[in-house]
Amino acid sequence: MTPCRKSAVLLALAALWLGAGCGGGDRTPFAAETDESDYRQGQQLKTQGRYSEALSSFLHVIEKRGERESAESHLEAGLIYLNHIKDPIEAIHQFKKYLELQPNSKQAPYVLGQVNVAKREFARTLPAHPLEDQSIRFEMQDQVERLQRENEELKAELQSRGIAPLPSIRTSRGTAAFAPAERSPITLAPLPAGVDSDALPAVAPAAPKALFNLSQTAARPIPSAPAVGRKHTIAPGDTLYRIAVKYYGSGAKVEEIFNANRDVMRDKNTLPRVGTELKIP
Repeated sequence: MTPCRKSAVLLALAALWLGAGCGGGDRTPFAAETDESDYRQGQQLKTQGRYSEALSSFLHVIEKRGERESAESHLEAGLIYLNHIKDPIEAIHQFKKYLELQPNSKQAPYVLGQVNVAKREFARTLPAHPLEDQSIRFEMQDQVERLQRENEELKAELQSRGIAPLPSIRTSRGTAAFAPAERSPITLAPLPAGVDSDALPAVAPAAPKALFNLSQTAARPIPSAPAVGRKHTIAPGDTLYRIAVKYYGSGAKVEEIFNANRDVMRDKNTLPRVGTELKIP
């Protein structure tokens, strides 16, 4: 190989090496997460008690850097969701993201404990707790027994005054007391001559009205009709769980709200942009 050819080969190799080394020169590496301006702003807002604004700052860090580069922001967002927004489901999601990215960090045991706290908080919002059902049943039973005692005392008072209590019978719905129907005076026209009153057919009296014992109906609350046509306008920091708690008192209706808004929602964990209206079934 001639010296000129060798020089050309060496120049070509040098150009390839330089190109490989500078190929990523147009990419700007992320600064440390804790040095991000939004992260520092979120910490400052949190110390001022402005938790919704702080949450928006941490979520902006996650959006800007991507989930895999925002472990600390996931942790901060999870703590705000749990302790201030009162959304344990979203808190668990943020805590698990942190543990996925930092499984061996010194804070991992603490974050695991926060996951368990969030799970307990979520369990408290579920309907039909056995202890609550038992207490409601006992309360209704006490109410029925109290009404029965009041009825017995009223009957005894009527008898002491010489007033006969209303007759009652047993029915499938409990004891029914009969009150005599009010009757207006009736003037009978005289019978025509030659008509025997004994030959007239007997007419049965009108059936009296039954007054059912209050104790049989007091324990049956009348369900209220659900509101229809309600709308909710999405605000910063909203989640589907939080919206369900606002309108229904628990997070059990998340699935129903999601199904009613599939036209504007991709999944249960992603709300549309702020200002979008959701239908509340």
